[in-house]
Amino acid sequence: MDTGHGSRRYPSDLRRASADRIPVCYGMGVDLFADDPILPAEPDELEVLHDREYRVRAYRKADDLLMIRAAVRDQKPPGLYLEIDPDPLTVHHMQIEVDVAFPSLEIVRAEVVFESHPHEQCTVITTHYGELVGLSIARGFTHKVRELFGGPRGCTHTTALLQAMAPVAVQCFWSMQASTARRAADQSSDVSAGASGGADSRSEARRPGREMWAMNLNTCHVWAEDGEVVRALEAGEPMSVPMSVPVFLRKRLDELGLDAAAWTPWKRD
Repeated sequence: MDTGHGSRRYPSDLRRASADRIPVCYGMGVDLFADDPILPAEPDELEVLHDREYRVRAYRKADDLLMIRAAVRDQKPPGLYLEIDPDPLTVHHMQIEVDVAFPSLEIVRAEVVFESHPHEQCTVITTHYGELVGLSIARGFTHKVRELFGGPRGCTHTTALLQAMAPVAVQCFWSMQASTARRAADQSSDVSAGASGGADSRSEARRPGREMWAMNLNTCHVWAEDGEVVRALEAGEPMSVPMSVPVFLRKRLDELGLDAAAWTPWKRD
């Protein structure tokens, strides 16, 4: 089926694969993600002055361990600083790699590397980021990062990058659950019931355990503790398809010609 995505955006071997043939372990050499620009089209007749790029990627290292890598890069356009220079000029490029215990989300290893920086003294601060070890990367992380590394206690670019990493760690709760279910030979009884039962049992399977969503409480208007979503989850009410199947997934299911009402989380049909 042609989903309208070009080969640069989605590898052909994954694009053609049916759900039961998607590999459990993705090869590091495979480009798994869309690479089209995420910004709107360039505005006409405006001079570009600067580009800042953040990238954060998480990996499953073990059943109880994540590895999260992150980088920030600042570039100036060709010719801005040096008129004869035909290439963009990288003025900042900082990288962070942490190991995070799962599901506690405690940082157990941290490494910071500066690939490009303006001052010789910049790299002196990298070892200070060893103080990340022992911190929870979940709730309260942003405040602790500012306390330990804000202002003259750290590198402003590295500290900003750390704050972009925390939401990725929380997102991995859902990803690890899906990965574990895909790998497991045996499904838990409620997921098995959801796969074989009717609409009610599918709704039951769609209700994740509280530990899966509690970290989202009060992080945005959808997850307000007195809001519709949390009330339904706390009450154990069956969730409707529009609520239980994310918008992005409904779109993809539609592209693949699959029925959202028949989809069961964490289950490979």
